[in-house]
Amino acid sequence: MFDPREKIALFIDGANLYSAARSLGFDIDYKRLLSVFGEKGYLLRAYYYTALAEDQEFSTLRPLIDWLDYNGYSVVTKPLKEFYDQSGRRKVKGNMDIELVIDAMELADQVDHIVLFSGDGDFRRLAEALQRKGKKVSVVSTLQTQPPMIADDLRRQSDHFIELADLQAQIGRDPSERTPRERERAPERPVHPAV
Repeated sequence: MFDPREKIALFIDGANLYSAARSLGFDIDYKRLLSVFGEKGYLLRAYYYTALAEDQEFSTLRPLIDWLDYNGYSVVTKPLKEFYDQSGRRKVKGNMDIELVIDAMELADQVDHIVLFSGDGDFRRLAEALQRKGKKVSVVSTLQTQPPMIADDLRRQSDHFIELADLQAQIGRDPSERTPRERERAPERPVHPAV
């Protein structure tokens, strides 16, 4: 699947990866994730995309974003948009798809292999466009949740599908590494063994 001579770029849909890992019962260790994919070829870039609430004094994402920014990731953020639907219910929107697509297309000429951490079917056309440029596209998500978190058309379009649960032993964060505050907030979740 990976050639050690390849230049690789990672594109991480932060909210999607977080949801998939949580559904599988583990947290991502982003330092280990960089290390694992750095061993597979020449890791040129690792992008992480997420929307942030600007009106909150402290976002629970801020420590992660700051850590990623100082530890080898190119972090792309934008403010969450708040609106009210026709029923008067408050809704929040923070889609980062267009930012990810533009960055992937701009970087495509400098890499051989793009690894997309998302199960969002909207990225099927991106995978197809990158493949037309002669790039390999691997998608990391999961089929092991109900319903699966990977869109079938994205999985079929990719050159390789990487089951997130299979990476748990390599990129999962050890629960003992959590701070006491994180352990307090974390609900008991079943841990699914990597298959």
